[in-house]
Amino acid sequence: MNKKVRVRFAPSPTGGLHLGGVRTVLYNYLFAKKNNGEFILRIEDTDQSRYVEGAEQYITDCLAWCGLQPDESPEKGGASGPYRQSERKEIYRQYAEQLVKDGFAYYAFDTPQDLEKMRDDLKTPDNPSPQYDHTTRMKMRNSLTISQEKTKELLEGKEPHVIRIMMPVNETVKFEDMIRGEVNFETSLADDKVLLKADGMPTYHLAVVVDDYLMKISHVFRGEEWLPSAPLHILLWRYLGWEDEMPQWAHLPLILGPEGKLSKRDGAKYGFPVFAMNWTDSKTNDLTEGFREKGFLPEAFLNLLAMLGWNDGTEKEIFSLEELVDQFSIERVHKGGAHFDYEKAKWFNREWIKKTSAQHLLKDIKPLLKLKGIEAANDALLEKMIALVKDRCTLLTDFYEQTHFFFMAPVKYDTAAVKPKWNEDKKQFFESFAKHISSLQDWNPQLLETNFKELAQEKNIKPGELQLPMRIMLVGGKFGPPVFEIASLLGKQETTDRIKNALTAFAEG
Repeated sequence: MNKKVRVRFAPSPTGGLHLGGVRTVLYNYLFAKKNNGEFILRIEDTDQSRYVEGAEQYITDCLAWCGLQPDESPEKGGASGPYRQSERKEIYRQYAEQLVKDGFAYYAFDTPQDLEKMRDDLKTPDNPSPQYDHTTRMKMRNSLTISQEKTKELLEGKEPHVIRIMMPVNETVKFEDMIRGEVNFETSLADDKVLLKADGMPTYHLAVVVDDYLMKISHVFRGEEWLPSAPLHILLWRYLGWEDEMPQWAHLPLILGPEGKLSKRDGAKYGFPVFAMNWTDSKTNDLTEGFREKGFLPEAFLNLLAMLGWNDGTEKEIFSLEELVDQFSIERVHKGGAHFDYEKAKWFNREWIKKTSAQHLLKDIKPLLKLKGIEAANDALLEKMIALVKDRCTLLTDFYEQTHFFFMAPVKYDTAAVKPKWNEDKKQFFESFAKHISSLQDWNPQLLETNFKELAQEKNIKPGELQLPMRIMLVGGKFGPPVFEIASLLGKQETTDRIKNALTAFAEG
């Protein structure tokens, strides 16, 4: 590549970070790191009416959780700052004015009432929603239809106005998309988009081009919903004299849910997360659950996102971030939409829990247990518990179900599972076993199992008939890892106490 690879993620701080947004971050990040480039976070907050307090911090926190740290950002700074568009307001007007001067844009003084009237007056069955475009611009109040002197007078009098691009008629704008190949657009179908608003803030269209130029962005990866805006952006690069510096484009396929493009509504309807982390809407106070809080590891979350629209050409599915950087190529990103399958997402998480060490999982499990009222003071012991049960867990939240009995003795027992085959001989066996293990010097699962089986043989009872009652005595039900492993971690005193308490409960019925 001829120039330094610099990519950017440029979200608007208007709400939660959808998994499609995180995938865009991930592909940007992978491409940058694969090519020794730089990844930039830029906040597109030009639309102040949609700005949501806390949303920017939320975006930063999501990227930190995922481990996708930008090289330059509002928090980190960098040579191309500021990285919030609202702090770059003074930069944009000069470029908008330059476009007017060069005949590529114009001042429009239309009021909201003027625009509404135009839409009503020009509405036809063939054109039910008229646009401000080459067919209507000469009927409106703008610097194309009023004299230079009048335009100057209105500007000097601070008359509210916007600056609109003048889209050419009957031109074909074409460009090479890194994923889709050659893409063509007819300019006559496009409207004269606003570039600079009445409050002096740029619209996304002007700001994104100016900022990408000034920040020397080499490649733009964004969702395919931005494809209709591509001709406008390409024309701006051309009209501003920057065509040779224009980045290469890649429009990523949509992530599809059960009913088309994956949306927040799908998550609510079908019971799966669509945001990276919990997001609470500041207006409605509605909470949308995130992958993190649902119990996903960030490694699994990134892995499943990478596979939503890309593969390395093999059957391999489990990739670390380092492996993704090494294997990633934009040529292997699919053109078609990728279907999100929550069951498959959980499979990725289960595989990552299995392959992640108990020591690494500890930092995530401890706070989850604490939320349920369990304070695990002994990290070494908790690590052993995690190692014992992690192959049984799909989500991090499953660890509570799989470990709570280590911390809390049963208060209820599944006596119905024991009763049909319970008898005096088995009762006496457990009374003897409780006494016997209280005198053991060593305490490990192998020794416990050996002693258990030897005593069963002595009492002429099949060990298999005794293991289920033993499990129910220790945990209350028919669940959990191997029973002697449980006893080993509970310790001698707790195991003995639980057997005795259960015998009383069994006797009572």
